[in-house]
This record gives sequence, structure tokens and C-alpha cells, in this order.
Amino acid sequence: MISKLKPKSEFTKNVLTLMTGTTIAQAIPIAISPILTRLYTPEDFGVFALFVAITSIFGSIANGRYELAIMLPRRDEDAINIMALGFIINVTLSLFLLLIVIIFHDKIVSLLNNKEISPWLYLVPVSVFLMGLFNLLNYFNNRKKFYKDLAKAKIYKSIGMAIVQISFGFVKVGAFGLISGQIFSQIISNTKLFFNIKRLNLLKKIKKVKMIVFAKRYKKLPLYNLPNAFIDGFRLTMINVLIGKFFSLSMLGQFSLALRMVQTPSSLMGGAISQVFFQKISMSNKKEIKYIVKKFIFKAALVSLPLFIIIFLFGKNIFSLIFGEKWKVAGEIAQILTPWLFFNFLTAPLSTLFIKFNKQDILLIFAFFYTMLPIFLFFYMENYPLLIVMKYFSLLMSCLLIIFIGLVFFILKDE
Repeated sequence: MISKLKPKSEFTKNVLTLMTGTTIAQAIPIAISPILTRLYTPEDFGVFALFVAITSIFGSIANGRYELAIMLPRRDEDAINIMALGFIINVTLSLFLLLIVIIFHDKIVSLLNNKEISPWLYLVPVSVFLMGLFNLLNYFNNRKKFYKDLAKAKIYKSIGMAIVQISFGFVKVGAFGLISGQIFSQIISNTKLFFNIKRLNLLKKIKKVKMIVFAKRYKKLPLYNLPNAFIDGFRLTMINVLIGKFFSLSMLGQFSLALRMVQTPSSLMGGAISQVFFQKISMSNKKEIKYIVKKFIFKAALVSLPLFIIIFLFGKNIFSLIFGEKWKVAGEIAQILTPWLFFNFLTAPLSTLFIKFNKQDILLIFAFFYTMLPIFLFFYMENYPLLIVMKYFSLLMSCLLIIFIGLVFFILKDE
């Protein structure tokens, strides 16, 4: 009887393995959030959101986007050389960022219009390096189908972050507690995934000549996908900066909590599906991919829609009850952002199709408009109340993602 309930397809098994780990990992931040919102102020969350936004913009491009190519070669010996290439780029960029922070520290603080972020800028290069390293390790472990270890790494990461953030919260050190938890959790997850690579005895296969060969072979990744990733990171960073500048650090904290709490349960399913989705299409032919995409969109919409409907209808009451009355605005923002985040959940894994079919140039053009239009909206509506701006923002982003889905089917039809 029990055997009949077990998933039969490898795709479903792998998704469930990652989702189990992700469920536990995401449950921990959700469980401690009511504690954190009482230990830290909206201003603390605002500083943390700005720090994460800055590190994310560089962390996503830290490896020159060569981590995406780790999945493509047939031989592990080739994949480890691509990973080494990404690592060298990561170290170089992180050291360069440290130099920039040291030289232009005061100018960066002035540009961000946020004195509270000043001491934490020196930790940006550290976090960027750890993010880049995680992306490399994550893709290699995904390539080898070490899904159980990927799940464990996420759990260890969440536990480490929770312990540090709560501990520092009780001693009232402000945003430092949130940022320290972030960095400590990155170290834990990287350590877990690195031992898998070391166990394979592939590090001795790394050769300078091979790294150069693969740098040339997959040069479209830094040429097209890197600008696309940078633009994506730039969008989030600018939105955070503009909310903090045009409204307040407190409102940035409200926005940050709303976004994080809505994205957390959706990323529970989306993160696992994205990883297995990419691995699946990497090994599939064109006919199979068309079927996989259609099936994915239908299933993703069916599974996620009830959750987003609940948030859309009761977000304000849920946030006030769980996090306290001072976070009521975050609940209203969560309600407003629900349509955008629903379409974002559907489209997030689909971007890998543009890599599979070598259409990064089309993805780059879309990313440009997807970034610049909301930024223009914030400048145009800077004198409006934040909740009004959020309504137009959510509507704009939803429409753009519907266009993105149309582009995906255009690419599949063309192929």
C-alpha cells in the first residue's frame, strides 16, 4: 500500500527530496520571524534589506555566470574545470569590491543616502564571495544529483541563521545581528556542499588550459547572461534604495518583511522545482522540453494558487496577528504584491530555457525593460503614498511576466 503512494518518476522523487529539505529550512525562518520582529525594529530590517540587496546584485554575477555551464558537459572532469574558472572570477571580483569599499566608502554611503549601512559595507565583499561559492557548489551538487545533501545544506543554513540572529537580537545589537546570521549561514551551507566535491577526487583534474578552453566555449554566459543577472540584481537593489530614499528606512523594513514572507513559502516549491527543472531540460530533447514546460506551468499554478489567494485576501490580518501591530503595513504590501509574486513563481524556472537554447540575448532585452520600467515608475510616483505606488508596481510587473511567458512559447515554437 505504501509503495503505491511513493512517486514513480525520477523527476518527482528529486523534487520531493529537495522540497522536504526546503520545507524544513523555510519553516525555521517563518517560525522565528515573530520573535525577530519583536527583537529588531523595522529600521533594522531596512538596513538588512539594503545589505542583502547590495550583496545580491554582485553575488549573482560573482562567477561570471559560468556556474550555469557546470550542468552542460557530459564529463565531470570538464565540469570541475568550469567550476574552478568560476571560483577564480569570484575571488577576483570579491577582492576588487573590497578595494572599492575601502577607497569610496563615504561616497557610497552618501549615494545610498543611508548612514546606518556605513559599518556593514565592509562585509559586502565577504558575503558576495560566499554567495558566489554557494552557486558553484550548488550547481555541481545538482549535476551529480546529490539532492539529499542539497536539502541538508539548506536545513543547516537555516538553523545557523536562526541561532545567530536570535542570540544577537536578545543583546540588542541592531542590524548587525541580522547580517551576522546571514554570513554565518552561508559558511555552514558551503562547508557541507564542498565536502561532496572533495570526496569525488576531481580537484586534481583542474588544468589551466582546460579552464581557458571552457571560458571561450561558454563565453555567451558572461556576455549575455551576466548582464541579465546584473540587471536583475540591480532592479531589487534600486527598488530597496528608492523606497528607503523616497519614503523611509522603516517603510523599507515593512516592504522587506512583506516580500520575504510571501516569497518564502513560494520558494519552498519553486526552488526545488527550478533545480530539477533545469537538470531535466538539460538532458531532454526539444519535443520533451515542450511537454515539460506546459506540464510545469499547469502544475505550478494549480499547487500555488490557493496559497496566494489566502495572502491576497487576509494578508493584513495575518501579519498583524503573527508579527505584531507595527507590521500591519507589511501585511497590506503583501496583499498588493501577491499577483506579481504568483507570476514570478511561475516564470522563475523558465529562464533556464533561454540558456538551453542559447537565446540569452532575448532574455537580456526583456530583463532590461523588466528592470527599468519599475524604476521609472518609482521616480514618477515619488510623491505618492507607498501603498499606491505598490499597486501600480504589482500591476506593471504582472503584465511584464505574462509577456515573458509568451516569449517562452515563442522560443519553443521557433525551436
